[in-house]
Amino acid sequence: MSGTTRTAVAPLTTEDAELLLAAARTAAGAAGVPVSVTVLDAGGHLLAFRRDDRAVLISGETSTRKAFTALQLDAPTADLVDAVQPGGLFHTLPTALDRPLLFIAGGVPVHREGRLVGAVGVGGGAPAQDHAFAAAALAALAG
Repeated sequence: MSGTTRTAVAPLTTEDAELLLAAARTAAGAAGVPVSVTVLDAGGHLLAFRRDDRAVLISGETSTRKAFTALQLDAPTADLVDAVQPGGLFHTLPTALDRPLLFIAGGVPVHREGRLVGAVGVGGGAPAQDHAFAAAALAALAG
């Protein structure tokens, strides 16, 4: 082992998760888009979830899968869409694993001090809208 010491980074708290959820919902509300928002911790465990009354039912599942995908690959799902197209680096990944991956924009990883601490997923709007709402949540957390 090297002599490098890694300092602990504070995990996402429930308070952080509520802030992320509220900020994404505020951005979506301002755009008039009913959404579902999922916040996961670094282990992929659910910290917060909310589906607006008028959001399409499947948005709950898509928001969770987007968050999980962003977490597992440590990248915004918007940046991964081309990778699963025929000939792309991850073309077979969505069907190769028995995991809930979804390569549609709207999932973003959450970092603290350069370390991955969780992810946010938004579903219910157009992919670009969902990505913008998730990005607004990150901006609110960064503060």
